[in-house]
Amino acid sequence: MTRFIAASLRESGFSVLGKATGSKPVIILPDGREEEIARKGLPTILEEKKVLRQGASLGVQALVTELMSIRPESSLVESQRILRPEILVITNVRLDHREEMGRTKPEIAQSLGSAIPEAATVFLPDEEFYPEFLRAAAKLKSKIILVKKRESGERGQFQEISSILFFEEDVRLALAVSRHLGVPEEVALRGIAKAKPDFGSLKIWTAELGTPPVPWLLVSAFAANDPESTGLILARIKDELSVPGRKLIGVLNFRQDRGDRTVQWINALEQAYFRDFSRLFFTGAHLQALRTRRKLNSDPVLTPLTAKSPAAIMEEIGQEADGAVLIGMGNMGGLGAALVEHWEKIGRPYEP
Repeated sequence: MTRFIAASLRESGFSVLGKATGSKPVIILPDGREEEIARKGLPTILEEKKVLRQGASLGVQALVTELMSIRPESSLVESQRILRPEILVITNVRLDHREEMGRTKPEIAQSLGSAIPEAATVFLPDEEFYPEFLRAAAKLKSKIILVKKRESGERGQFQEISSILFFEEDVRLALAVSRHLGVPEEVALRGIAKAKPDFGSLKIWTAELGTPPVPWLLVSAFAANDPESTGLILARIKDELSVPGRKLIGVLNFRQDRGDRTVQWINALEQAYFRDFSRLFFTGAHLQALRTRRKLNSDPVLTPLTAKSPAAIMEEIGQEADGAVLIGMGNMGGLGAALVEHWEKIGRPYEP
Protein backbone atom coordinates (compact mmCIF):
# COMPACT_ATOMS: atom_id res chain seq x y z
CA MET A 1 0.00 0.00 0.00
CA THR A 2 2.80 2.43 0.89
CA ARG A 3 4.53 1.64 -2.39
CA PHE A 4 1.33 2.14 -4.40
CA ILE A 5 0.47 5.50 -2.88
CA ALA A 6 4.05 6.80 -3.10
CA ALA A 7 4.33 5.64 -6.72
CA SER A 8 1.00 7.24 -7.61
CA LEU A 9 2.03 10.60 -6.16
CA ARG A 10 5.49 10.37 -7.73
CA GLU A 11 3.94 9.73 -11.15
CA SER A 12 1.83 12.87 -10.79
CA GLY A 13 4.90 15.03 -10.13
CA PHE A 14 5.01 15.14 -6.34
CA SER A 15 8.38 14.91 -4.62
CA VAL A 16 7.77 11.93 -2.30
CA LEU A 17 9.74 10.09 0.36
CA GLY A 18 8.40 6.65 1.25
CA LYS A 19 9.17 4.14 3.95
CA ALA A 20 8.00 0.53 3.68
CA THR A 21 8.67 -1.83 6.55
CA GLY A 22 7.32 -5.00 4.87
CA SER A 23 9.67 -7.98 4.81
CA LYS A 24 12.73 -5.74 4.42
CA PRO A 25 12.57 -2.16 5.75
CA VAL A 26 13.46 0.33 3.03
CA ILE A 27 13.44 4.05 2.32
CA ILE A 28 11.95 4.88 -1.10
CA LEU A 29 13.70 7.99 -2.38
CA PRO A 30 12.00 10.68 -4.52
CA ASP A 31 13.48 9.18 -7.71
CA GLY A 32 12.10 5.72 -6.85
CA ARG A 33 15.41 4.19 -5.76
CA GLU A 34 15.38 2.18 -2.55
CA GLU A 35 17.81 2.06 0.35
CA GLU A 36 17.52 -0.75 2.87
CA ILE A 37 17.36 0.49 6.46
CA ALA A 38 20.26 -0.83 8.54
CA ARG A 39 19.06 -1.54 12.06
CA LYS A 40 21.58 -2.10 14.85
CA GLY A 41 19.01 -3.56 17.22
CA LEU A 42 15.28 -4.20 17.48
CA PRO A 43 12.93 -1.95 15.47
CA THR A 44 11.77 1.16 17.32
CA ILE A 45 9.23 3.86 16.47
CA LEU A 46 11.96 6.45 17.05
CA GLU A 47 13.06 5.43 13.54
CA GLU A 48 10.17 7.55 12.29
CA LYS A 49 11.92 10.70 13.58
CA LYS A 50 14.85 9.98 11.29
CA VAL A 51 12.48 9.58 8.34
CA LEU A 52 10.86 12.93 9.12
CA ARG A 53 14.28 14.61 9.29
CA GLN A 54 15.29 13.01 5.99
CA GLY A 55 12.09 14.18 4.32
CA ALA A 56 12.66 17.71 5.60
CA SER A 57 16.28 17.75 4.42
CA LEU A 58 15.20 16.59 0.94
CA GLY A 59 12.40 19.14 0.82
CA VAL A 60 9.78 16.59 -0.23
CA GLN A 61 6.14 17.50 -0.65
CA ALA A 62 4.80 14.25 0.80
CA LEU A 63 5.88 11.51 3.19
CA VAL A 64 4.25 8.10 2.86
CA THR A 65 5.19 5.67 5.61
CA GLU A 66 3.93 2.51 7.26
CA LEU A 67 3.19 2.57 10.96
CA MET A 68 5.53 0.21 12.78
CA SER A 69 3.64 -0.27 16.03
CA ILE A 70 1.78 -3.34 17.14
CA ARG A 71 0.74 -2.43 20.68
CA PRO A 72 -2.01 0.24 20.84
CA GLU A 73 -0.10 2.49 23.23
CA SER A 74 2.84 2.55 20.80
CA SER A 75 0.51 3.23 17.85
CA LEU A 76 -0.89 6.23 19.68
CA VAL A 77 2.56 7.70 20.29
CA GLU A 78 3.85 6.92 16.79
CA SER A 79 0.86 8.36 14.97
CA GLN A 80 -0.47 11.09 17.25
CA ARG A 81 2.80 12.36 18.72
CA ILE A 82 5.54 11.68 16.15
CA LEU A 83 4.09 11.52 12.64
CA ARG A 84 0.74 13.34 12.99
CA PRO A 85 -0.45 12.35 9.50
CA GLU A 86 -3.17 14.19 7.66
CA ILE A 87 -4.22 10.92 6.01
CA LEU A 88 -4.30 7.48 7.61
CA VAL A 89 -5.05 4.29 5.67
CA ILE A 90 -6.23 1.17 7.53
CA THR A 91 -5.94 -1.73 5.11
CA ASN A 92 -7.62 -4.59 6.98
CA VAL A 93 -8.51 -6.14 10.33
CA ARG A 94 -6.89 -9.56 10.73
CA LEU A 95 -6.49 -11.95 13.63
CA ASP A 96 -2.74 -11.41 13.85
CA HIS A 97 -0.52 -10.23 16.72
CA ARG A 98 -3.28 -11.39 19.04
CA GLU A 99 -1.15 -11.23 22.18
CA GLU A 100 -0.58 -7.52 21.63
CA MET A 101 -3.71 -6.38 19.81
CA GLY A 102 -6.61 -8.54 20.95
CA ARG A 103 -8.29 -11.91 20.49
CA THR A 104 -11.29 -10.77 18.44
CA LYS A 105 -11.67 -8.55 15.40
CA PRO A 106 -13.51 -5.79 17.31
CA GLU A 107 -10.65 -5.77 19.85
CA ILE A 108 -8.09 -5.55 17.04
CA ALA A 109 -10.12 -2.77 15.37
CA GLN A 110 -10.04 -0.87 18.67
CA SER A 111 -6.28 -1.37 18.82
CA LEU A 112 -5.83 -0.14 15.25
CA GLY A 113 -8.10 2.80 16.01
CA SER A 114 -5.55 4.06 18.53
CA ALA A 115 -3.46 5.20 15.54
CA ILE A 116 -6.14 7.63 14.34
CA PRO A 117 -4.73 11.18 14.80
CA GLU A 118 -6.60 14.40 15.41
CA ALA A 119 -8.43 16.07 12.49
CA ALA A 120 -7.24 13.46 9.97
CA THR A 121 -8.91 11.73 7.05
CA VAL A 122 -9.04 7.97 7.53
CA PHE A 123 -9.50 5.61 4.57
CA LEU A 124 -10.50 1.97 4.97
CA PRO A 125 -12.20 -0.66 2.84
CA ASP A 126 -15.95 -0.70 3.27
CA GLU A 127 -15.85 -4.42 4.15
CA GLU A 128 -13.35 -3.80 6.98
CA PHE A 129 -15.43 -1.22 8.86
CA TYR A 130 -15.99 -1.70 12.59
CA PRO A 131 -17.82 0.74 14.93
CA GLU A 132 -14.60 1.01 16.97
CA PHE A 133 -13.07 3.08 14.15
CA LEU A 134 -15.99 5.52 14.11
CA ARG A 135 -15.85 5.99 17.88
CA ALA A 136 -12.09 6.64 17.82
CA ALA A 137 -12.42 9.10 14.92
CA ALA A 138 -15.31 10.98 16.52
CA LYS A 139 -13.28 11.66 19.68
CA LEU A 140 -10.51 13.26 17.63
CA LYS A 141 -12.71 15.01 15.05
CA SER A 142 -11.31 12.86 12.24
CA LYS A 143 -13.25 11.84 9.15
CA ILE A 144 -13.79 8.22 8.07
CA ILE A 145 -14.02 7.50 4.33
CA LEU A 146 -15.20 4.02 3.42
CA VAL A 147 -13.87 2.84 0.07
CA LYS A 148 -16.32 0.52 -1.63
CA LYS A 149 -15.55 -2.31 -4.00
CA ARG A 150 -15.74 -1.42 -7.64
CA GLU A 151 -18.34 -3.12 -9.75
CA SER A 152 -17.02 -4.94 -12.82
CA GLY A 153 -18.63 -2.38 -15.12
CA GLU A 154 -17.02 0.53 -13.26
CA ARG A 155 -13.41 -0.61 -13.38
CA GLY A 156 -12.27 1.33 -16.43
CA GLN A 157 -8.50 1.43 -16.60
CA PHE A 158 -8.30 -0.54 -13.36
CA GLN A 159 -8.63 -3.61 -15.58
CA GLU A 160 -5.33 -2.77 -17.28
CA ILE A 161 -3.28 -3.59 -14.20
CA SER A 162 -5.44 -6.52 -13.17
CA SER A 163 -3.05 -9.28 -12.20
CA ILE A 164 -2.86 -12.15 -9.77
CA LEU A 165 -0.10 -10.16 -8.07
CA PHE A 166 -2.26 -7.03 -7.59
CA PHE A 167 -4.92 -7.16 -4.90
CA GLU A 168 -8.06 -5.22 -5.75
CA GLU A 169 -8.47 -3.80 -2.25
CA ASP A 170 -4.92 -2.40 -2.24
CA VAL A 171 -5.32 -0.71 -5.61
CA ARG A 172 -8.76 0.52 -4.62
CA LEU A 173 -7.42 2.21 -1.47
CA ALA A 174 -4.42 3.71 -3.26
CA LEU A 175 -6.69 5.17 -5.94
CA ALA A 176 -9.03 6.63 -3.33
CA VAL A 177 -6.18 8.37 -1.51
CA SER A 178 -4.68 9.61 -4.78
CA ARG A 179 -8.04 10.97 -5.93
CA HIS A 180 -8.42 12.75 -2.58
CA LEU A 181 -5.06 14.45 -3.24
CA GLY A 182 -6.04 15.52 -6.75
CA VAL A 183 -4.23 12.86 -8.79
CA PRO A 184 -6.16 11.77 -11.92
CA GLU A 185 -6.98 8.06 -11.92
CA GLU A 186 -5.12 7.31 -15.13
CA VAL A 187 -1.96 8.91 -13.69
CA ALA A 188 -2.35 7.05 -10.40
CA LEU A 189 -2.79 3.73 -12.19
CA ARG A 190 0.29 4.37 -14.30
CA GLY A 191 2.31 4.97 -11.15
CA ILE A 192 0.90 1.91 -9.37
CA ALA A 193 1.85 -0.28 -12.33
CA LYS A 194 5.46 0.95 -11.99
CA ALA A 195 5.70 0.39 -8.24
CA LYS A 196 8.47 -1.99 -7.20
CA PRO A 197 7.01 -4.90 -5.20
CA ASP A 198 8.07 -5.61 -1.64
CA PHE A 199 10.47 -8.53 -1.18
CA GLY A 200 7.76 -10.38 0.71
CA SER A 201 4.84 -9.61 -1.60
CA LEU A 202 2.99 -12.35 -3.42
CA LYS A 203 5.32 -13.66 -6.12
CA ILE A 204 5.18 -16.61 -8.49
CA TRP A 205 7.94 -18.33 -10.43
CA THR A 206 8.22 -21.27 -12.80
CA ALA A 207 11.12 -23.63 -12.13
CA GLU A 208 12.39 -27.09 -13.10
CA LEU A 209 12.56 -29.52 -10.18
CA GLY A 210 13.08 -33.25 -9.67
CA THR A 211 14.85 -35.98 -11.61
CA PRO A 212 14.25 -35.76 -14.47
CA PRO A 213 13.43 -32.04 -14.19
CA VAL A 214 9.77 -31.11 -14.64
CA PRO A 215 8.07 -27.70 -14.48
CA TRP A 216 6.75 -26.48 -11.11
CA LEU A 217 5.12 -23.26 -9.97
CA LEU A 218 6.62 -21.70 -6.84
CA VAL A 219 4.39 -19.28 -4.92
CA SER A 220 5.64 -17.07 -2.08
CA ALA A 221 2.80 -16.30 0.33
CA PHE A 222 5.05 -16.36 3.41
CA ALA A 223 4.42 -12.71 4.33
CA ALA A 224 0.65 -13.16 4.70
CA ASN A 225 1.39 -14.59 8.18
CA ASP A 226 -2.07 -15.62 9.36
CA PRO A 227 -4.53 -18.26 8.01
CA GLU A 228 -7.20 -15.71 7.03
CA SER A 229 -4.88 -13.61 4.86
CA THR A 230 -3.27 -16.70 3.38
CA GLY A 231 -6.70 -18.15 2.61
CA LEU A 232 -7.49 -15.12 0.43
CA ILE A 233 -4.29 -15.76 -1.53
CA LEU A 234 -5.06 -19.47 -1.90
CA ALA A 235 -8.53 -18.68 -3.25
CA ARG A 236 -7.00 -16.24 -5.72
CA ILE A 237 -4.42 -18.79 -6.86
CA LYS A 238 -7.05 -21.46 -7.44
CA ASP A 239 -9.22 -19.03 -9.40
CA GLU A 240 -6.55 -17.45 -11.58
CA LEU A 241 -3.61 -19.83 -12.01
CA SER A 242 -3.92 -22.13 -14.97
CA VAL A 243 -2.90 -25.36 -13.21
CA PRO A 244 -5.43 -28.07 -14.11
CA GLY A 245 -4.46 -31.45 -12.70
CA ARG A 246 -1.46 -30.15 -10.75
CA LYS A 247 -1.10 -31.10 -7.11
CA LEU A 248 -0.90 -28.46 -4.39
CA ILE A 249 2.04 -28.86 -2.03
CA GLY A 250 2.67 -26.50 0.88
CA VAL A 251 5.68 -25.58 2.96
CA LEU A 252 4.69 -23.99 6.26
CA ASN A 253 7.40 -22.07 8.12
CA PHE A 254 6.96 -21.41 11.85
CA ARG A 255 8.74 -18.50 13.51
CA GLN A 256 10.28 -18.84 16.99
CA ASP A 257 8.95 -15.52 18.35
CA ARG A 258 5.45 -15.94 16.94
CA GLY A 259 4.00 -18.78 18.99
CA ASP A 260 0.52 -17.25 18.70
CA ARG A 261 0.68 -17.66 14.93
CA THR A 262 1.78 -21.27 15.28
CA VAL A 263 -1.31 -21.93 17.41
CA GLN A 264 -3.47 -20.36 14.70
CA TRP A 265 -1.93 -22.60 12.05
CA ILE A 266 -2.36 -25.72 14.19
CA ASN A 267 -6.03 -24.81 14.72
CA ALA A 268 -6.37 -24.30 10.96
CA LEU A 269 -4.97 -27.78 10.37
CA GLU A 270 -7.54 -29.25 12.72
CA GLN A 271 -10.30 -27.43 10.81
CA ALA A 272 -9.25 -29.02 7.47
CA TYR A 273 -7.78 -25.76 6.17
CA PHE A 274 -5.33 -27.69 3.96
CA ARG A 275 -7.77 -30.29 2.63
CA ASP A 276 -6.86 -29.48 -0.99
CA PHE A 277 -3.14 -30.12 -0.42
CA SER A 278 -1.63 -33.47 -1.30
CA ARG A 279 1.39 -32.84 0.94
CA LEU A 280 2.25 -30.27 3.58
CA PHE A 281 5.85 -29.77 4.75
CA PHE A 282 6.79 -28.06 8.00
CA THR A 283 9.94 -26.26 9.04
CA GLY A 284 11.11 -23.74 11.63
CA ALA A 285 10.17 -23.59 15.31
CA HIS A 286 7.47 -25.28 17.42
CA LEU A 287 7.47 -28.59 15.54
CA GLN A 288 7.17 -30.47 18.83
CA ALA A 289 3.88 -28.68 19.56
CA LEU A 290 2.64 -29.76 16.15
CA ARG A 291 3.71 -33.36 16.75
CA THR A 292 1.85 -33.37 20.05
CA ARG A 293 -1.38 -31.94 18.65
CA ARG A 294 -1.46 -33.67 15.27
CA LYS A 295 0.41 -36.97 15.74
CA LEU A 296 2.63 -35.81 12.92
CA ASN A 297 4.55 -39.04 12.44
CA SER A 298 1.37 -41.02 11.75
CA ASP A 299 -0.14 -38.61 9.20
CA PRO A 300 0.97 -39.37 5.62
CA VAL A 301 0.15 -35.83 4.42
CA LEU A 302 2.05 -33.87 7.09
CA THR A 303 5.83 -34.05 6.76
CA PRO A 304 8.55 -32.31 8.77
CA LEU A 305 11.41 -31.21 6.54
CA THR A 306 14.71 -32.87 7.38
CA ALA A 307 16.78 -30.63 5.09
CA LYS A 308 17.92 -27.24 6.40
CA SER A 309 19.32 -25.31 3.42
CA PRO A 310 16.99 -23.94 0.69
CA ALA A 311 18.70 -26.01 -2.03
CA ALA A 312 18.41 -29.22 0.00
CA ILE A 313 14.80 -28.46 0.89
CA MET A 314 13.91 -28.02 -2.76
CA GLU A 315 15.64 -31.26 -3.65
CA GLU A 316 13.62 -33.04 -0.96
CA ILE A 317 10.32 -31.50 -2.05
CA GLY A 318 11.08 -31.99 -5.75
CA GLN A 319 10.82 -35.76 -5.38
CA GLU A 320 7.22 -35.57 -4.17
CA ALA A 321 5.33 -34.98 -7.41
CA ASP A 322 5.64 -34.95 -11.16
CA GLY A 323 5.28 -31.18 -11.37
CA ALA A 324 3.14 -29.33 -8.82
CA VAL A 325 2.29 -25.96 -7.33
CA LEU A 326 4.44 -25.31 -4.24
CA ILE A 327 3.09 -22.62 -1.92
CA GLY A 328 5.21 -21.10 0.86
CA MET A 329 3.17 -20.00 3.89
CA GLY A 330 3.42 -19.14 7.57
CA ASN A 331 6.23 -16.65 8.12
CA MET A 332 8.87 -14.89 6.08
CA GLY A 333 11.44 -14.98 8.90
CA GLY A 334 14.35 -17.41 8.78
CA LEU A 335 13.90 -20.12 6.17
CA GLY A 336 10.97 -18.29 4.57
CA ALA A 337 13.18 -15.45 3.37
CA ALA A 338 15.96 -17.88 2.44
CA LEU A 339 13.57 -19.91 0.28
CA VAL A 340 12.30 -16.79 -1.49
CA GLU A 341 15.86 -15.73 -2.29
CA HIS A 342 16.56 -19.24 -3.63
CA TRP A 343 13.39 -19.24 -5.73
CA GLU A 344 14.40 -15.93 -7.27
CA LYS A 345 17.65 -17.55 -8.35
CA ILE A 346 16.26 -20.81 -9.76
CA GLY A 347 12.94 -19.56 -11.11
CA ARG A 348 11.57 -17.32 -13.82
CA PRO A 349 8.73 -14.86 -13.12
CA TYR A 350 5.42 -16.49 -13.91
CA GLU A 351 3.58 -15.26 -16.99
CA PRO A 352 -0.06 -16.34 -17.46
